[in-house]
Amino acid sequence: EAVNMSEVNTVTEFILLSFPCSREVQVLLFVLFSVSYILTLMGNGAIVFAVKVDHRLHTPMYTLLANFSFLEMCYINTTVPNMLRNFLSETKTISFTACFLQFYFFFSMGTTETFLLPLMAFDRYLAICRPLHYPTIMSSHLCMNLVGLCWVTAFLCYPVPIYFITQLPFCGPNTIDHFVCDPGPLLALSCIPAPGIELSCSILSSLIIFSTFFFILGSYTLVLRAVLRVPSAAGRCKAFSTCGSHLVVVSLFYGTLMVMYISPTSGNPARIQKIVTLFYSSLTPLVNPLIYSLRNKEMKAALTKIQKCTKISQSE
Repeated sequence: EAVNMSEVNTVTEFILLSFPCSREVQVLLFVLFSVSYILTLMGNGAIVFAVKVDHRLHTPMYTLLANFSFLEMCYINTTVPNMLRNFLSETKTISFTACFLQFYFFFSMGTTETFLLPLMAFDRYLAICRPLHYPTIMSSHLCMNLVGLCWVTAFLCYPVPIYFITQLPFCGPNTIDHFVCDPGPLLALSCIPAPGIELSCSILSSLIIFSTFFFILGSYTLVLRAVLRVPSAAGRCKAFSTCGSHLVVVSLFYGTLMVMYISPTSGNPARIQKIVTLFYSSLTPLVNPLIYSLRNKEMKAALTKIQKCTKISQSE
């Protein structure tokens, strides 16, 4: 007998377990993540503001960095506000629609990041390996067009897979052992197995992650070869410093992504899934401003200048 999907699909909300623990620990986690959230917004916001107001930073490299910091601010807003609400909530519920909207924006922002990082690597490749042609190739206009392309393409990747997941019958239970609506736990809650959807999600994620990762790897292999040929030690040091910070960010982000999304229901324990997701969705955006600003003289100078101007305006 055929199953009537409209009758079976009775789940109207999900319960996000987040981090089940005592009330006192929940309050402590709320305080810790609130501080982390504020610091992330302040750190990334400072980079965006510095690039906007300091004309010396109006170059493609810093335009990309400002866009990346803005993306991190958006990315963290897809998960942390709801997680903070859950820490203080008794029910920890999220509506069916809100859950899939979070899924969409969380994945779209993450995909935008996987597209922006190769673009930043390509920019460094042009600057170091093609220095004479760099100003004509990577113009401000082209840079902004490429950034726009990253955002638009990323937001077009997941609507179709998400639509098909929403059409699966969810008849209960409705408890997701996670702090975000993630495909693995969601597919596990479906009343019928969906190997086709699971495989398509896995293939799409693998294609995005590996193609962009190998592009970055190829770019930096060529950069490394070019840097090692630089005769002056100071020139080599500057190139390594600029690329080193980017490579640290790439390693943090891609390392955790590969653990999670190559196979969304590959049997990763729920606790591991939560820790890994927390790492790339909350910790990485927090440390990115530190990695970029502490290793970059121009950015440090711009931030110091803003700090001095703020102090002067406050004293007046």
